[in-house]
Amino acid sequence: MPKYTLQINGTSHTVESEPDTPLLYLLRDELELAGPKFGCGLSQCGACMVLIDGSATPSCVLPVSSSEDTEITTLEGLAKSPSQLHPVQQAFVDEQAAQCGYCLNGMVMATVGLLNVNPNPSLDEIKNGLERNLCRCSAHSRIIKAVQKASKNL
Repeated sequence: MPKYTLQINGTSHTVESEPDTPLLYLLRDELELAGPKFGCGLSQCGACMVLIDGSATPSCVLPVSSSEDTEITTLEGLAKSPSQLHPVQQAFVDEQAAQCGYCLNGMVMATVGLLNVNPNPSLDEIKNGLERNLCRCSAHSRIIKAVQKASKNL
């Protein structure tokens, strides 16, 4: 089985994997990172979102073989320490922008990816930036408030 060296949350990991194994499976099953979730397996819900070189990317359809030579960040890699959350994470806490938690990983990662390229998005840009993420419990208004708050705190 081929070996791959991946940069995940600032740490180098050498793993053995079939080339077409989804990155999500490696993150969850091999490295025990619980941030990215399995949702649909079709890149349609956003639950598995990670940052690839700072850009929000679904990990359920991204093969491990195409993940080398990139910087992968999961939800666990955002906070500077357990007591100092990333500004986006803190804004989601402050605005109580989670209800069931199904979408939380994807919404946070999509927000970080959006703010990486557009630190002061309009309401329409926020909605467009989050459109790849499903929220089943209707926390949308609190999520949007959290994104707006985070954009002011970066």
